[in-house]
Amino acid sequence: MMDARSPDDDFRPTAPWEILRLRAALLEEFRQFFKERGFLEVETPLLSHDTVVDRHLDPFSVFDVERPEEIQPNTPRYFLQTSPEFGMKRLLAIGGPGAIYQITRAFRRGEIGHLHNPEFTIVEWYRVGDDYQSGMELLADLAERILKSGRPTICTYSEVFQDAVGIHPLEASGSQLQGVARFLGIVWPESLAVEDRDGWLDLLWSECVQPRLGHDRPVIVCDYPASQAALAVVRTDTPPVAERFELFFRGVELANGYHELRDPEELRRRIRASNAQRISDGKSPLPEESRLLRAMEHGLPPCVGVALGFDRVLMLRAGAHSLREVLAFPFDIA
Repeated sequence: MMDARSPDDDFRPTAPWEILRLRAALLEEFRQFFKERGFLEVETPLLSHDTVVDRHLDPFSVFDVERPEEIQPNTPRYFLQTSPEFGMKRLLAIGGPGAIYQITRAFRRGEIGHLHNPEFTIVEWYRVGDDYQSGMELLADLAERILKSGRPTICTYSEVFQDAVGIHPLEASGSQLQGVARFLGIVWPESLAVEDRDGWLDLLWSECVQPRLGHDRPVIVCDYPASQAALAVVRTDTPPVAERFELFFRGVELANGYHELRDPEELRRRIRASNAQRISDGKSPLPEESRLLRAMEHGLPPCVGVALGFDRVLMLRAGAHSLREVLAFPFDIA
């Protein structure tokens, strides 16, 4: 909801000073947590030739021209980063400290609402040598300390989905998932094709599963469908699952982690698939070659990486109900 303020009054912040002081204190808590565990704080570019290629993430494009009419088909295109992932993995590929973190700004076009602002603060970390389980344990340590609501429980995607919806998400067909949505009275967009299993999984997840998660204590959900692996390793179970995990608290997604994919050819395949989905959704494709791919060819060490939405954590710590309450200047008055 927008503030009921006059245009002459829109210079004022939407967060009070007590929240801005809490923001500063929480940033210090994060830095202390990583310092105690030997992580090095790093910085990588916000503006880059490369960007994460994801069906659902739309970066802001930037052209180095003085006037818009100077943009030509061959004008170099840059991107405000949707996450610092590519730059941080490039650092890992050349050795050095085995544990790095970053607190920075990220940008995602079109994402605005009580839980979204196109510019936001992200905390991202990687630790070389961590396996899937140790990566989740580190996130649980952080959540226990920062959220102050007990140690998170760890459940699989299938467990929480079946508990909420009553159908096995890794085995159900698109038509079966559509039938569940119809039975539950969920309205879906006409553009959602019956064969789009991930679309139906996402619909049921957002409507029926996620709102139930983490109300007694935080929860880490793991073993996502292989089709939603993003940049995570896929484990050859039957059916296969992605070694991806997410943290939820009071129905809000706070963090997303991967046992990181290290095969550059598999990454190329996934990027091509994501671009095909973007095109089918009516979006522009994103660059398929990147310096991250060259870094992975050089050799990315085994690691786990996690990205966390700092503003959402602050919102929950403050007892707020919208990001507007914890941001000094949200997008509409930036």
